[in-house]
Amino acid sequence: MNAVYLAQDPTLADFGKDPWWLVLIKIVFAFVFGLLATLLGVWFERRVVGYMQVRPGPNQIGPFGLLQTLADGLKMAFKEDILPKSADKVVYFFAPAVSVICAVTALSVIPFGPMVSIFGHRTPLQVTDVSVAVLVVLACSSMAVYGIVLGGWASGSTYPLLGGLRSSAQMISYEVALGLSIVAVFMTAGTMSTSGIVAAQAHGSQLNVFGLEFSAPAWYAILLMPSFIIFFIATVGETNRAPFDLPEAESELVAGFMTEYSSLKFALFMLSEYVAMVTMSAFTVTLFLGGWRAPAPITTFWAGANSGWWPMLWFFGKVVLLVFVFVWLRGTLPRLRYDQFMRLGWKALLPINLVWILVLAWLRSIEDWDSRGRLTGIGVLAGVLLLAVLLWPSRKPERKLTPQEQVDKRPHGSFPVPPMDLQVPPSPRTKRVVAEREPANIGAGPDSKEV
Repeated sequence: MNAVYLAQDPTLADFGKDPWWLVLIKIVFAFVFGLLATLLGVWFERRVVGYMQVRPGPNQIGPFGLLQTLADGLKMAFKEDILPKSADKVVYFFAPAVSVICAVTALSVIPFGPMVSIFGHRTPLQVTDVSVAVLVVLACSSMAVYGIVLGGWASGSTYPLLGGLRSSAQMISYEVALGLSIVAVFMTAGTMSTSGIVAAQAHGSQLNVFGLEFSAPAWYAILLMPSFIIFFIATVGETNRAPFDLPEAESELVAGFMTEYSSLKFALFMLSEYVAMVTMSAFTVTLFLGGWRAPAPITTFWAGANSGWWPMLWFFGKVVLLVFVFVWLRGTLPRLRYDQFMRLGWKALLPINLVWILVLAWLRSIEDWDSRGRLTGIGVLAGVLLLAVLLWPSRKPERKLTPQEQVDKRPHGSFPVPPMDLQVPPSPRTKRVVAEREPANIGAGPDSKEV
């Protein structure tokens, strides 16, 4: 009976019954997980990027260079803390703390595993869960914008202010696509609870196509692939990671909103970025990759793979895999321009997401129809989409004007244009007398002779 209970999925009724010391242990575990994931994540990123660039990476301090990140953190913490003269001291101090707290708080609703026994108490491997737990993560992600904006404004300098505004515009823009991609998960799972979404991905639904029955994929990453792709792209933009690391673009804004920060406060901003990356990776695993459940090949030959403490291994493995994708993108893709980045979010991800939600709503509405009616409904939907693609007005590229035509289209009174043939004409304000050189006709005297 105990083994059966340990294999159960936690429900909302299982939360709020733990003693205070057990709740404290869970909170400390989530906090330590965020810190250790940051330390190991920085080392992991430097090693992987070094391998991609055919160089060793950190390998001096500790085995395989594992203590290099810890040494860098201690070095930053004990550096001289410089406070700008025109900074708002209170806001300048609390801005990094806001970013870190928001990133760590989101881990409180992430399920790390099923029901387990801790010192004789049966409890879920999750700090807490509510009926709108997904909205809690989105709220924490939105609150992190305040830390960036306040950090740039409180520095009392122009570059951090521009970097803070630019970062906030970037994060808010991609939060729209991020939130819309989760709507498909709500529609399919029927709940906003993170533990409920993991439980909904336990077994795939049975489909009947032309009389053949087969199980649909259980993971929403396959079942809702457009939402998964859009969600992950929006996650990369939300966490300011490459190729969307525009706030820290060295050639444009120095260090962005962190330009005037140093010592421990600068380390806190870096900590919040890596914690946010790990948190969003864990959030992606929960929503689309089955959470703490083992992949299908493992569960086929091991019935107890999802019982006890083993699910934490599958959960951490999936998180590491997504963090590797973050690092892979950094070592592969070049940084986008700001206009390309905003165009991708507003003109590509947002319309595709809206169309996909409408398609999914239509598919959900015909689930109760018979087989022939469902096929007819799917055929009608496919026909409408095909006609929309074929009849969509295309923008014809404008004919490229010649240099002379571009000059002729300039309005009257414009600044003069240098000549296309690189021949500088004489100035109209000065009159030049060009004397024609004529050969000198000097008669030879009688005494002249060639020498």
